Amino acid sequence: QVQLVESGGGLIQAGGSLRLSCAASGRTFSSYAMGWFRQAPGKEREFVAAISWTGDSTYYVGSVKGRFTISRDNAKNTLLLQMNSLKPEDTAIYYCAAAYTNAVATTRRAYDYWGQGTQVTVSS
Repeated sequence: QVQLVESGGGLIQAGGSLRLSCAASGRTFSSYAMGWFRQAPGKEREFVAAISWTGDSTYYVGSVKGRFTISRDNAKNTLLLQMNSLKPEDTAIYYCAAAYTNAVATTRRAYDYWGQGTQVTVSS
């Protein structure tokens, strides 16, 4: 079992920045690829970014590429998402997730564990 707890969400004006954190506990964090997903009201949960278990490989959905940066600190069992140049369309609940794989995972079904989410609201 892996327990994931997100933090760092909030209300921010368009153009601003937020950094989301995901604290992991339980099984060895470094054995899991990690990802961020988001779900806006009335929409399905969508992939945002992913990182391999070593941190060497990352992947982003096109709409956030160049604005968001995913990173991890395996010594601190922490996953981060730095979000810059935020837009109102980034408003959603953001979830971190863990996948027991050594590859970058971009689909929901690849992930085994999920956090409860943190709300990000970007005002125009």
